[in-house]
Amino acid sequence: MSGNELKWIINHEHDGMIIRDYLRMYQGFSRRMIKTIKFDGGKILVNGSMKNVRYCLSAGDRLHVQFPEEMIGNNIKPEVMELIIVYEDDYIIVIDKPAGIPTLPSINHPSGTIANGLLGYYNKNNIPYTVHIVTRLDMDTSGLVLIAKHQLSHSLLSASHKSGKVKRKYKAVIEGHLTKKEGTIDAPIVRKENSIIERTVTEAGKRAVTHYKVICEYLNHSLIEIELDTGRTHQIRVHFSNFAHPIAGDDLYGGSTEKIARQALHCFELSVEHPSTKEIMLFHAPLLKDMKRLIKMERT
Repeated sequence: MSGNELKWIINHEHDGMIIRDYLRMYQGFSRRMIKTIKFDGGKILVNGSMKNVRYCLSAGDRLHVQFPEEMIGNNIKPEVMELIIVYEDDYIIVIDKPAGIPTLPSINHPSGTIANGLLGYYNKNNIPYTVHIVTRLDMDTSGLVLIAKHQLSHSLLSASHKSGKVKRKYKAVIEGHLTKKEGTIDAPIVRKENSIIERTVTEAGKRAVTHYKVICEYLNHSLIEIELDTGRTHQIRVHFSNFAHPIAGDDLYGGSTEKIARQALHCFELSVEHPSTKEIMLFHAPLLKDMKRLIKMERT
């Protein structure tokens, strides 16, 4: 891939297919993506000549798809920011997000976000895209964030995420000791009445499933590993608070900030099926100093 275009050479297996079917069945294009190319300024060329999506392909044809120029919204301004880029190619970027930095701008945080820094990085490196966040983290949660480079990648990764092919594992330090050292929390979550931010467990909420296992127990805390089946807002934080074992430092949900100033929650592992190669890619990010310091204090 170069800039905002994709190219393929048609092989004998796809001889006789129309462009629309080839793009949908073999390259993962959604109906919406094809409409975007057709009606919003994109181009489809075969052997250098413009064609429509009903054109019949032949083995050896050079199919070339140009995407419309991406519009960058006025709500995100490019900023110079030091980003920890774990991996980057023409389709995806994986960033190790520090604690204290929001993923996306909001009313309370219009700047200084990962999205602002990413646009600044794109500008510096002449990358002609806007920001497509696939997995986001709360401001004070650290760790791996998956970003799609362009519209096609975002479309493919969003579908992959919904089907469970994007997996994340977390480490957290919770207060106290769990009776069951490994298990699943299946408890619905909804936004708390009269609150914009807080969530709570209630039967009226949407299903939320959290798998966990205890890695190590200390005097007053436990280090646990977590994997989610669902991605509700504040899911991990709400589930363990509801268990009466809030995450250390998570004062919104009852955790003490005596030993750490933010929730001790970190996305340390991310696996994703690459949108182009279909290869399963695995990424890791080490715990930040504040969580390491907390664990060291608890061990002594």
